[in-house]
Amino acid sequence: MTALGAVFRPQLSPERLRSVARLADGTGLEELWLWEDCFLEGGISTAAAALAWTERVRVGVGLLPVPLRNVAVTAMEVATLHRMFPGRARVGVGHGVQDWMGQVGARAESPVTLLREYVVALRALLRGERVTTGGRYVRLDDVALGWPPPGGAEVLVGAVGPRTTRLSGEVADGTVLSEVTPPDGVRRARGLIDEGRRAAGRTEPHRVVAYVLTATGPGAPDRLRAELAAKGLADVPGLGVAGDAEAVAEAVRRLADAGADTVVLEPTGDEPDPEGFVRFAAEQVRPLVP
Repeated sequence: MTALGAVFRPQLSPERLRSVARLADGTGLEELWLWEDCFLEGGISTAAAALAWTERVRVGVGLLPVPLRNVAVTAMEVATLHRMFPGRARVGVGHGVQDWMGQVGARAESPVTLLREYVVALRALLRGERVTTGGRYVRLDDVALGWPPPGGAEVLVGAVGPRTTRLSGEVADGTVLSEVTPPDGVRRARGLIDEGRRAAGRTEPHRVVAYVLTATGPGAPDRLRAELAAKGLADVPGLGVAGDAEAVAEAVRRLADAGADTVVLEPTGDEPDPEGFVRFAAEQVRPLVP
């Protein structure tokens, strides 16, 4: 069955998260996703709060930008979430927006090298291993977590370009695809992920999360067009969906058929009713998605 989620965009104030998270939990939505966009809200802090306020909804963070975070700190925080809220946290890491990384003096000369070193070390730490490594960017000397999560923890990678998508298949447990990925893009990503998995000799399942920009209610087509235009994507076919529950469910089904295991509805930045958006996803769209 395709899992369905919704995004709490960090352009909303942090104090708004509680009502949205509790609504997602109460209406039966499977996943609520948060972003760590510079310079808005912290991914781990918001995830911890959302998990503490709820009982069953899974909370995803997509993404933590690796240039900002020492891998040992990320491992400690992710392990803590998994031990306090077993089976309910999903954390993804990625390059981060390079302009933002430059603003804080953290831009890497080789983002792909950094991400490879980081994910390999992060997964090892979360498996409870003692890690010593001296890479170009990631350097650890006899580091082990005191409280690793039993059985390890899933590490997702956010990917757009082909090199990163292939790398995700090679070193990560799953991939997060942004709203710029139409169904054909999901198929291409699956192919690249599988290339990476074969190169690494990996056979375990690899879960794919796909966002879809979604507008519903009054003015939905106009709001979707405006958001795509603002992102410079107005001429890209197959992106986003505007309409009622059936139209949105059909878009979800297309992404699932293309290879997405989880589809996350991303509201437009001017969504007038974030709580209503979550209720719409859970109560109207969810029953239409197999």
